[in-house]
Amino acid sequence: MSPKVSFVGAGPGATDLITIRGARLLRHADVVIFAGSLVDRKLVQLYAAAAAIHDSAGMTLSEVLTVMTDSIAAGKNVVRVHTGDPSIYGAIQEQMEALDRLGIDYEVVPGVTSAFAAAAALKQELTLPEVSQTVIITRIEGRTPVPERERLSEIARIGATMVIYLSVGMVEQVVEQLLTGAYTPETSAAVVCRASWDDEQIIQCTLADIAAKVREAGIDRQALIIVGDVLAARREGLKAKSLLYDGGFAHGFRDSVA
Repeated sequence: MSPKVSFVGAGPGATDLITIRGARLLRHADVVIFAGSLVDRKLVQLYAAAAAIHDSAGMTLSEVLTVMTDSIAAGKNVVRVHTGDPSIYGAIQEQMEALDRLGIDYEVVPGVTSAFAAAAALKQELTLPEVSQTVIITRIEGRTPVPERERLSEIARIGATMVIYLSVGMVEQVVEQLLTGAYTPETSAAVVCRASWDDEQIIQCTLADIAAKVREAGIDRQALIIVGDVLAARREGLKAKSLLYDGGFAHGFRDSVA
């Protein structure tokens, strides 16, 4: 079988939240390139004990591609490890397009993104009947811009559950933009820092006090901001229940019993 590059989502942090497929590929990898700024080196060392390991935190795209192409030319399988799921803020598109141009075979293995690890830490469903059926994954503009139509102040008009990546260091600006939309100072919010790691931190608050609590906790990176009325549903009591398990609701696997 010809060697190839496998892009693997490492999961949110905990070593046992990588997928079985991702762990298997790491065990059989000859070369591993991992995003050391976010992926725990212990995870890579645990599953890829026999591989040559490269930390891409200080590497450029061309340097990463050189390791890939040299390894493939030598008949070695390469695993490129990204945090969470590589399709979300993973910067894999430019790598895949380069491999396309070079005629190098590759695959993508999904992972557990920190959005869902954060929801699990909060013991919270992000979509609730008659509260929110939409989850928006986004970020505020920083050194990396966002399209004007996707500014928080624009998409905040929807009022959906919002999961905001890469923005906790600018939490004041996040709040300012959210309050121009459908949210109010009383809207429930949460911050989960390093979801699933041993040193995970959780802040539950409102938009009125989120900035002060984030600063007090000293959180300025590796955290998600979650905003929306679903976070208040348990406290206020869920008014509408899912039809999925309603005895009066028939579907392809169950007749109505009401």
